[in-house]
Amino acid sequence: MAKPDFVLLVSCVDRKGIVAAIANSIAAQDCNIVHNAQFGDADSGRFFMRVTFTGPTGMTTESFGRGFLPVAAAFDLQWQVHDLSVKQRALIMVSKGGHCLNDLLYRAVTGYLPIEVTSIVSNHEIWRRRAEHEGIPYHYLPITPATKAEQEQKLLALIEEQQVDLIILARYMQVLSDSACRALQGKVINIHHSSLPAFKGARPYHRAWERGVKMVGATAHYVTPDLDEGPIIAQDVSTVDHADTADDLIAQGQETESRVLTRAVKAHCEHRVMLNGQRTVVFK
Repeated sequence: MAKPDFVLLVSCVDRKGIVAAIANSIAAQDCNIVHNAQFGDADSGRFFMRVTFTGPTGMTTESFGRGFLPVAAAFDLQWQVHDLSVKQRALIMVSKGGHCLNDLLYRAVTGYLPIEVTSIVSNHEIWRRRAEHEGIPYHYLPITPATKAEQEQKLLALIEEQQVDLIILARYMQVLSDSACRALQGKVINIHHSSLPAFKGARPYHRAWERGVKMVGATAHYVTPDLDEGPIIAQDVSTVDHADTADDLIAQGQETESRVLTRAVKAHCEHRVMLNGQRTVVFK
């Protein structure tokens, strides 16, 4: 089977004839569908569709879009088309814990993640050598109550200057302001452990171990002004044995956090995630 060149994302009010009209439009432009996934949400009445396809020589997202406009208008579609050969430009933010950062960098180098890391931003210096080893620019933006607003403006300037598509909070332990969250809506993915909200603050895994929890997990989600309550992209858990120590919980938690964040980033960058109100549709 041929490798697809493009992916088309469509959402709209569910009605008859949508799939046929989209398929006919794609075929009319001398394209061939490689894979199609769709979902009709009975609760919201919305229809979601992801189509990957090959195109003729010289086709671009712009030229396909012009040909697709009549169908989009007829069915009042919300739609996007992406060139799958273009990697997403990603800026990674990290504090002291580097487990997610290291996994992301490895997955990017091996090609598992279709991202180009434009830079690493941190409120600590400890990962500078790691960034330099990979040849990635490193920006140290220390945060205090007095400098938070100024440093956030520097961050937004970096994002614009580097033409960043995605900001990944790889255990970045500072909260973005409401205004920054709104400005970057749909472009920021965060990871947090499953001990929230029960064990907020310092040493959450130790306090979870003291309470005898029987699983640890992680949630990757889009960032919104509502702290840790944005639309969820991926989640996973691992079980805890009675003989596990607090350090065992930490190790399991870090492994799960890395795995879940990478899964969410991959889904986003492969254009497999669509928003459905406060929920997400994540196509396989």
